[in-house]
Amino acid sequence: MRADRLVSLVLLLRRRGRLSATELARELEVSTRTVLRDIEALSAAGVPVYAERGRLGGFALLPGFQTELTGLNHDEALALLVAGSRRGAQAFGLGSALASAMLKVVDALPESHRDVAAGATQRLLIDPETDLLSRRLVPDEVPDTIVAEVRRAVFAGHKLRIHYAAAGQEPRWRTVDPIGLVTVRDQGYLLATRSGSDRTYRLSRVLAAEELAELAERPDRVDLDRAWQERSTRFRTGGDQVTVVVLLHPARREELVGTALALLAEEAEADGRLRLQVAFQDARHAEWALWQLAAHAEALDPPWLRAALHARAAALVARYEPSS
Repeated sequence: MRADRLVSLVLLLRRRGRLSATELARELEVSTRTVLRDIEALSAAGVPVYAERGRLGGFALLPGFQTELTGLNHDEALALLVAGSRRGAQAFGLGSALASAMLKVVDALPESHRDVAAGATQRLLIDPETDLLSRRLVPDEVPDTIVAEVRRAVFAGHKLRIHYAAAGQEPRWRTVDPIGLVTVRDQGYLLATRSGSDRTYRLSRVLAAEELAELAERPDRVDLDRAWQERSTRFRTGGDQVTVVVLLHPARREELVGTALALLAEEAEADGRLRLQVAFQDARHAEWALWQLAAHAEALDPPWLRAALHARAAALVARYEPSS
């Protein structure tokens, strides 16, 4: 890993010129002390890196320095394959590998193309951390060490032992046969089998992972898209799922449909509202979703949902009742 970091450090200096130890540490996701040790190692290896003192100083390479540094390692090549979504690379623990790989790709371009590419990247912003309403989009936080262990077991075809905290349960160890990894809306999932039955594990709930030497029991080839669709269907039609009939202002349709598990039926009413039949994961999910829509939605069925929303509204009215 240090060799990859040294290559990335040289490429950063080649592409961006003089950089301070603090800037290099931020780019490489290490401490400034580590950067200084890496600079010493590069100098000892004959790389012409020098320091400029002063408030605007930093580290730089001698002009015209060239070397062959563009070979991609395994994780960097893998990161490029999932680079269609920067957040996907983050979910699979490949964020730093993607940054390193892109530095090598840019460095391999002819100089004229490199300048054009650098200018173009300033005109593109992909997957910002907030939307137009300034709502922060927070992806699942999963330690890279855990994701790397899971990833190794998936690619090697070995059994995997995970310490998993299922919702509402105490964490416990279980041994699974990993099938593949999926990322959906910044959340990563492990598709696996356990004792021959399909299992889906959310990566953010994996507290520890250990790749085993024993080979996994799984087919040689897998259609991950089909497997995910099948598991999604089973999830939507099982468990404590509830069906709700709601009258909705058309302007809030996409918001409700995007929150629900499934849209089962839809028709327009004479007053312009929409009558929708939608499925939610459970009672709590249904109550939360309808409450977000305030007066733009009216739950018609089931009766317990109307009662729950009425109780919420009454409590809110009582809280803000003007004092006499």
